[in-house]
Amino acid sequence: MTRRVIRILTELGLAGLLFHVLLIQPNHPAAMTWAALFVFPLELPVILLGLAAIPAAGRDVVLRGVLVAILATIAILKTADLAMFTALGRGFNPVADLPLVTAGLRLSTGAMGTVLTIGAVLAALAAAVLVVRAMWWASAVWTRIAAPAPVARGLAAASILFAGIATAQVGEAMGRWSLPVSPPGAAFSARVAAERIQMTHATLTDLRNFKAAAANDPYATRADLLEKIDRDVLIVFVESYGRASLDTPIYADTHRATLRSAQDRLGALGLSMKSGLLKAPTRGGQSWLSHATLSNGLWIADQTSYGAALASERRSLFHLASDAGFHTAAVMPQITLEWPEAALMGFETILAADDLGYAGPPFNWVTMPDQFTFAALDRLLRNDTADRPLFVQLALGSSHAPWVPVPDLVDWDEIEDGSLFKAMALSGDPPEVVWRDRDRVRDQYRRAVDYALRVVFDYAARHAEDPPLIFVVGDHQAAGFVARDERPDVPVHVIGPQTLVSAVQPWGWTEGLIPVETLGVRSMADMRDLILDAYSGPIAAGPDS
Repeated sequence: MTRRVIRILTELGLAGLLFHVLLIQPNHPAAMTWAALFVFPLELPVILLGLAAIPAAGRDVVLRGVLVAILATIAILKTADLAMFTALGRGFNPVADLPLVTAGLRLSTGAMGTVLTIGAVLAALAAAVLVVRAMWWASAVWTRIAAPAPVARGLAAASILFAGIATAQVGEAMGRWSLPVSPPGAAFSARVAAERIQMTHATLTDLRNFKAAAANDPYATRADLLEKIDRDVLIVFVESYGRASLDTPIYADTHRATLRSAQDRLGALGLSMKSGLLKAPTRGGQSWLSHATLSNGLWIADQTSYGAALASERRSLFHLASDAGFHTAAVMPQITLEWPEAALMGFETILAADDLGYAGPPFNWVTMPDQFTFAALDRLLRNDTADRPLFVQLALGSSHAPWVPVPDLVDWDEIEDGSLFKAMALSGDPPEVVWRDRDRVRDQYRRAVDYALRVVFDYAARHAEDPPLIFVVGDHQAAGFVARDERPDVPVHVIGPQTLVSAVQPWGWTEGLIPVETLGVRSMADMRDLILDAYSGPIAAGPDS
């Protein structure tokens, strides 16, 4: 065998291997196993035989260009899938998720720093160019075979046969939305492309249906909404507080102990409590989807439906509370950029990070400790100058990734401008050190959520003599590798005077702060209407009336 033949066979083998590796690229963390290397994608013979059958006369350049473009697109989609499954527990939606790119870059900058983020972006671009260049070379190797016409016809026929088999596999996948979590035996890449086409079509259809549903709201014209509430209402979202805090052993021991201790303390102070479970529309991030789902009473699981809710004339819980005479407000310590869409959400007052008066350093991605956020709420809104009861959305941030460092409670009367948190904010290892060890990440998450819960319940205890009505809601589970629980469920607690907490009795929730394991899970989209039903209508007359 001559050196030339050996070189040609080596190049053919290497080129075929490049196509094979690209086609078996996993799109889900569970598929990243050594077994994936032995998957046989049916697209591989279609590509190789088809390239070998391409006749000369320059047409190979056009066909190779189309092939490389398709394969590069699929590779990008699978990479996006892998990132989304890792971070948010779901696949990438080409229609809804493109706006998340900038949010992801801001998060990366906060966690790793600007230099490392820029380096990562440049590395990703370089990798994409390298993949395209490698596929272009590999396609050229197989078109150089220049098979005689009869052989080329046979190769083309064989390619068409394999394409038909792969198409049958794709057709079987078209009836499903969810992507496979382990490498299938054939047509893996084709299934990803086919499901993305289906997902795009379905998302556009859902968008039209969502706009129609948003316009149909039976509460918009009611005149007796929220009349049974005679005090401030706080809807407190606890970042990354999910069902893992109740059921995952490495978290449940700590968090259940905190819940039991708070339950005993608040009960002794005369407060009533009930707790339930909600299905959140997101996991691992995108807290604003949960905020919008609860306030709009509609299932808002992606950016497309989020935008549709804002564009519609849907009356949110805060619009309706404002109509009922409440001073509506949003206290959002993690909002550091312009937030123009907030004007469409029903808030009369918006307090973002720069409005809260925090003078201490940030806790990496977290702008300020949760305890300071509550203190600012009292200082700026719940004070002697208030002329109406408040209806507030407060989104806490201390249990947001990277969970480094974790603050601790201080004396409320010593908080002032937050300067005393400086030592805490600068303590411990930075995220780039902690995040090298997933066990350390999970331990930091455990501590961060526990801090957030202790702050919430300590605030409730601090105001027990004249308590507001507080709804404490987990916004979503943490990412799957942290939560170790793939369910989208989150705890919800109602805390306040007995007369108001008893109004949620028909919901069937558990007395206290720990929902029973057998409790049914409601959709977070039910909460707006549940609150409106429970607290609207005339106040019942007393026995002496």
